[in-house]
Amino acid sequence: MKKYLILFSCCLLFANLLAQETPSFVKDSLDAYVEKALTDWQIPGVAVCVVKDGKVVVMKGYGVRELGTTDKVDENTLFMIGSNSKAFTATALAMLHVDKKLSLDSPVIKYLPDFKLFDPWVTKEANIRDLLCHRLGFETFQGDFMYFDSDLTTAEVREKFGRVKPLYSFRSRWGYTNAAFMTAGEIIPKVSGQSWAEFLKERIFTPLEMNNTLALSKDISMAANKASAHTVAQGVLKKIPYGNIDNLAPAGSISSSVSDMSHWVLAHLNFGRYNDKQVIPQGAIMQTWTPNSILGNGGHRFNRAHFSLYGLGWFMEEYSGRKIVSHTGGVNGFVTSVTLVPEEKLGILVFTNTDANRFYESLKNEILDAYLGLPYRNYSQLHFNNYKQGVQKTAQWLKNMRDTIAMNRPATLPLASYAGNYEHEVYGKMTIANENGKLIARFEHHHGRFATLEPLGGNRFLATFNDPLYGIREWPFTTDKGKVRSVTVTVDDFVEFTPYEFYRK
Repeated sequence: MKKYLILFSCCLLFANLLAQETPSFVKDSLDAYVEKALTDWQIPGVAVCVVKDGKVVVMKGYGVRELGTTDKVDENTLFMIGSNSKAFTATALAMLHVDKKLSLDSPVIKYLPDFKLFDPWVTKEANIRDLLCHRLGFETFQGDFMYFDSDLTTAEVREKFGRVKPLYSFRSRWGYTNAAFMTAGEIIPKVSGQSWAEFLKERIFTPLEMNNTLALSKDISMAANKASAHTVAQGVLKKIPYGNIDNLAPAGSISSSVSDMSHWVLAHLNFGRYNDKQVIPQGAIMQTWTPNSILGNGGHRFNRAHFSLYGLGWFMEEYSGRKIVSHTGGVNGFVTSVTLVPEEKLGILVFTNTDANRFYESLKNEILDAYLGLPYRNYSQLHFNNYKQGVQKTAQWLKNMRDTIAMNRPATLPLASYAGNYEHEVYGKMTIANENGKLIARFEHHHGRFATLEPLGGNRFLATFNDPLYGIREWPFTTDKGKVRSVTVTVDDFVEFTPYEFYRK
């Protein structure tokens, strides 16, 4: 009898341990949580994957691939993963470092003799690691309006990148720099003989059986099972075009599915091994997971968190006593997250096909807390409440602007005086012309995108872009002796924070 009791107790303990492996939130509440978010956040489709201890625990799709259709999202649906591409670029270069084809600590000019930055001394001193950990001195997103979704070639982006004056000094602070990752990707063909896309396919995608993953943004439109891009503009969900970002490809052009990306996550959590084969050298993984830049102390609304760092293509933080290795990706119509908890052998993927939500991070946090034994917080609701407040604040600001326009306050000069040709020293040309009674600003390198300018009185105008990604902003003009001198152009923070001063020619 005693033996049976011991056996029963062992079985009960084993059953309890198995039950603890998959938290109740993931087992019992995930579907309802996601379905509610689809409505709250106006997200057409979501794909989720959780891996634990070398196995897939959850892999499924929710909602639809495109607004107005019935095509369901599944585990093989392609989403543009944006800046989650950076970990692939950094890993590729770390693999070449381990292969002794290059050194991450060598100057960039050793491999790209034509490489230039604004400061000639920095040009000589900057190394590959600097490119991959965002410590060149640029403000976050600085220059991205010029490059992002433009008609510039990669060579033209590199030339303009070299002329942008960083807001800060070299290695003085962290500033997220997409053009730096593009530049790093340009080193790969110099030492491997393969393009960035070819190297990723041969050395990473194929051996990891990421058979549907696409390196370049130009290819997603031809895929059969793909999510469309969406945004929410002034409360209305709408489909938008895919981003054309292959001129910055190593920074953000990859499209993948949660099925394919689960192989990437499994390999990382197994220090580069996949299907009993060492696909990525462990040394390369550890290079990308080593902190190089300090973002700050970190912090969390509820739980313990210390130190926020950046490795090579990965963010790192301490959270509830664990090291978290993660990244997010935002590009036209998509936001996604990839999270690794190496000590727990836990990986979380959340992909969404709208760029106007915080759910992709909310769900990640919920799953993470569940596995770490932390309380349920309902992050989606908390973030959604904050989001609604932001939407209301923006709507009130826009109403105030529209009310001001309706007052017909006179501009400092006749409206025709603001029309003309303008130029920014690095971006290039912008024209403002009277088209059917409205002032329209058009940009040399962003064909098809324009801003309609409406007078707010004085030298202030409200600029509304036809592409909601670029937002609605107030543009002030400067005048001198009855003539327009310049205009300060800004766009939505999703694209860039820093202003551009265009001077009248």
